[in-house]
Amino acid sequence: MSTISSRYLSELSATISRLPLAEIDRLIELLEAARREGRQVLLLGNGGSAATASHFCCDLAKNTITPGLPPFRALSLTDNTALMTAWANDTAYDNLFWGQLQCLLRPGDLVIGISGSGNSPNVLRAMEMARKEGATTVGLIGFAGGKLKELVDLAIIVPSQCMEQIEDLHLVIEHLVVTALRERAKGNTDE
Repeated sequence: MSTISSRYLSELSATISRLPLAEIDRLIELLEAARREGRQVLLLGNGGSAATASHFCCDLAKNTITPGLPPFRALSLTDNTALMTAWANDTAYDNLFWGQLQCLLRPGDLVIGISGSGNSPNVLRAMEMARKEGATTVGLIGFAGGKLKELVDLAIIVPSQCMEQIEDLHLVIEHLVVTALRERAKGNTDE
């Protein structure tokens, strides 16, 4: 294995061991409550984080279906290209998610903003609005959390300085959360 590959995997492994498990458990609880109460889960992000938002939405909506429980009402704000480009072109890119939230958001909904840097202006604007309108807000972030960590009710920060590893671990967290939701819905807990 090359030195670069070995170093990347070694750093990734070390970062996994430092993930904030208490905060991840709290996200699982927030998602379980949203499901029980029929609240929407709205996800957003840019670039690789947009792909993670779409993936998270898909897994919540499909992979957690359990007889006797309501399905998740999950929606990724990164998936309607026409609406996204209309907001960006006709107003400003900073309004990309804010504009969609105007139409969709209800008090009590759960909004998950995904941003490696924690400083994406359109994510910050959307999360400010979500909080002001009474949503529960979660940031899936990297580095030191950026400005986003101050705008959310729950900040889950991947403690890394490498964007690629941050994005890797955002997806690991997503898969961990969905697996936990599915297992807990079946009555399998390890607590």
